Amino acid sequence: MAIFLYFLITLSVTASASACDRCLHQSKAVLFTNASALSYGACGYGSFAPSFYNGHLAAAVPSIFKSGSGCGACFQVRCMNSKLCSKSGTQVIVTDLNNDTKTELVLSSRALMAMANKGMEQKILKLAYANVEYKRVPCDYKGKNLGVRVEESSNKSNYLAIKFLYQGGQTEIVAVDIARVGSTNWSFLTRKSGAIWETSRVPVGAMQFRLVVTSGYDRKRIWAKSVLPANWNVGVVYDSGVQIDDVAEEGCGSCD
Repeated sequence: MAIFLYFLITLSVTASASACDRCLHQSKAVLFTNASALSYGACGYGSFAPSFYNGHLAAAVPSIFKSGSGCGACFQVRCMNSKLCSKSGTQVIVTDLNNDTKTELVLSSRALMAMANKGMEQKILKLAYANVEYKRVPCDYKGKNLGVRVEESSNKSNYLAIKFLYQGGQTEIVAVDIARVGSTNWSFLTRKSGAIWETSRVPVGAMQFRLVVTSGYDRKRIWAKSVLPANWNVGVVYDSGVQIDDVAEEGCGSCD
């Protein structure tokens, strides 16, 4: 995680974060006092992060971050103090890694305040933590397709780095292939870090992508037939023309 200062709270975790994502977990969420660090965190979303879910951002422990495949995962988080917080809570999106396993979620101030009852926002902000319940839920970007941003380090001759934005559903991208549009000569990308994937084998011309995502109890291939134009530019977000709405299931069953 980027260098930051946050309030260290001693906690007792009553459910393991390594259990099923869809299970309900209990923990404490603490305030991330450096909001910009959550944006420019381990997922690499940068300036896009504050636009996700109204800036309701979270840094998560390694078992949730999953070496980057957990980037962009959405969680419903509810404060358990009924006098302080609403029953519904709020949704947050994972944008950073929290290596301090004494707390499972570190939240932006917007996310922490969003859990509060009306008029109690400043009180929960002053406390800087809350006992919470949380579970993974599908992300919904309301009609927006999966975005592909070309990173500034890319060049057309021998290096392409991209990151995926607005990933819907309750899944993880576990593999990415790329080819020139109209070609069956696919090559794979590797995860550089967080949500960023890279390759040194850059196809000439317009490009198509194949994604492998977790879906149900298995995996599913999603084909984005024309994503990057032949004259692609760095720093631009391209519409993939597809969106992920799958929900990955896990064979734990204990919380079903």
